[in-house]
Amino acid sequence: MTLSALGGVGMWSVVVALPAMQADFAVARGEASLPFTLTTIGFGLGGVVMGKASDRFGIVWPVVIGACCLGLGYILVSLAPGIGSAALAYGVLIGMMGTGATFSPLMADISKWFERRRGIAVALCAAGNYVAGTVWPPIVELLIRRQGWRTAHLVIGIVCIVCMVPLALLLRSPAPVKSTSGGLGARRFPTARLSPGLLQTLLVVAGVGCCVAMSMPQVHIVAYCGDLGYGVANGARMLSLMLGFGIVSRIASGFVADRIGGMKTLAIGSALQSVALALYLTSDQLVPLFVISAMFGLFQGGLVPSYAIVIRENYPVEQTGTRVGIVMMATLFGMAFGGWISGVIYDRTGSYHAAFANGMLWNLLNLGIVLFVLRSAGGRGTRALQTGASAT
Repeated sequence: MTLSALGGVGMWSVVVALPAMQADFAVARGEASLPFTLTTIGFGLGGVVMGKASDRFGIVWPVVIGACCLGLGYILVSLAPGIGSAALAYGVLIGMMGTGATFSPLMADISKWFERRRGIAVALCAAGNYVAGTVWPPIVELLIRRQGWRTAHLVIGIVCIVCMVPLALLLRSPAPVKSTSGGLGARRFPTARLSPGLLQTLLVVAGVGCCVAMSMPQVHIVAYCGDLGYGVANGARMLSLMLGFGIVSRIASGFVADRIGGMKTLAIGSALQSVALALYLTSDQLVPLFVISAMFGLFQGGLVPSYAIVIRENYPVEQTGTRVGIVMMATLFGMAFGGWISGVIYDRTGSYHAAFANGMLWNLLNLGIVLFVLRSAGGRGTRALQTGASAT
């Protein structure tokens, strides 16, 4: 969880540093946003690349390499002569090789250590990303305000290497996996008519759908508050509140998953996220928006770790890192696409109401897929999907 929180700086520092970097490089807002775009893409690809590496070599070396790349990336950004080189360092070293090694691979690895308490273990590891979103932005903002954005990046790079490499070496003991079976979870979630490849495809599409919906409040709530006349500061507080409750949600979802399994937990989270999105259409007053944002964080935070639990419940352990990375890449694509399409809808309609409605439609796609998979798994006397996956 600590490694995930430290490595998660890559997703948040670029947002805080954007205005200062834009001013220093004298570029337009679109060009200044390029580091964020490449970081998000790199983060998604890195989850697959580093996840596959962890399946083959274990978790230690991917995380050690990721920590070193993360630190090197920040040092190079601090020396960048232009926005292009800074964006490249963010995308490849910070996003793909660095932050990409500290989310999906760590969730996949921790799932190998637990059977009875697997859900809460995965959820705690996944919560590190939201801890990063809560803790890092004010630290980065303070460093930039006092030392400038270049020195801030240099300091972050050194901190990442010094703190993360020793922590990664503590993971050198291999996970105590005795067989390739999915464990207790596989017996909990037998499938009747789905092949391993089809389930993977459905999880990818579901991940895109839920995160297109999730991105609307997370990406645009600050701008939404500004449009309503409540100010950017209130929007930032609303976002922080949302992420804080997201931590609570991720941990709580782990307890739920240990009781009922990952897929049913995913279905509950998807249904609740639809409710929260609908509530945004009921009021545009400041206090209700704070309450709804807290509810949104509480409802949606458990969705992402549930995918990792479902993968671990249904596939051989040797495939966990790769398959989790693929689904996490899909969720990040959903976030990137959702943030963009919400802005396009706002530009076309002049209101965020249609964007919230669009998010609800994408979330219904997610919920429909999850319910379809659950229904397909409803037959009795069928073999677990893991058995089929072992033969492929």
